[in-house]
Amino acid sequence: MWTIVRKDLAIELRTGEMASSMFLLALLIIIVFAFTLEPERLIAPEFLAGLSWTTLLVAGTLALNRSFVLEREAGGLTALALAPIDRGSIYLGKAIGNFLLLLIAGLVLLPLIAILLGTRGLSPTWLLPVVVVLGVLGIAAIGTLCAAMASRTRAREVLLPILMFPLLAPLLIAATRTTAGALVGESASDLQSWLLMLGGFDIVFATAGWLSFDFLLDE
Repeated sequence: MWTIVRKDLAIELRTGEMASSMFLLALLIIIVFAFTLEPERLIAPEFLAGLSWTTLLVAGTLALNRSFVLEREAGGLTALALAPIDRGSIYLGKAIGNFLLLLIAGLVLLPLIAILLGTRGLSPTWLLPVVVVLGVLGIAAIGTLCAAMASRTRAREVLLPILMFPLLAPLLIAATRTTAGALVGESASDLQSWLLMLGGFDIVFATAGWLSFDFLLDE
């Protein structure tokens, strides 16, 4: 599992293809919103939270799409399937690699959006990094599983968002609400139900991906 994580991260550090593509797409989305909406809307923490998660999801789709393409094109996924290891470990390795890449992107995007939009009066609490980790973990868990399914088709670039976005709708709602609350200083008790929703989503889909990946490789 950790060998897969190290391999994916080493490839990204060497090429930088996914990181550069994600950053350019995210920057374009931010600039479009910054120059098309009224300043009164841009400074709202709810807008900042919603734009941050939407941008991360759209840009992260590029990285998730690429996570299985190299293995498919080079026959590496077949070799992994034949290796004497638990196939669920393949999923966990890919999911952890995607999680780390998306987490770095999220930690860069949130302050970048706040700076570019000129947001003022924020008082973020310790809950903000917790929410970012939980939200990114959910995107990586379901995104990795959907990317594995979509990679078997020719229209994978189109199929992945179709599979992933509806499943991630509850996560995005909870992540946006908790992020907005954490930015304005709401306490953990005020956001308890949303935090539990995020944690439950992560556990359910990470477990489902781990258990079902064996059957996915057999298809």
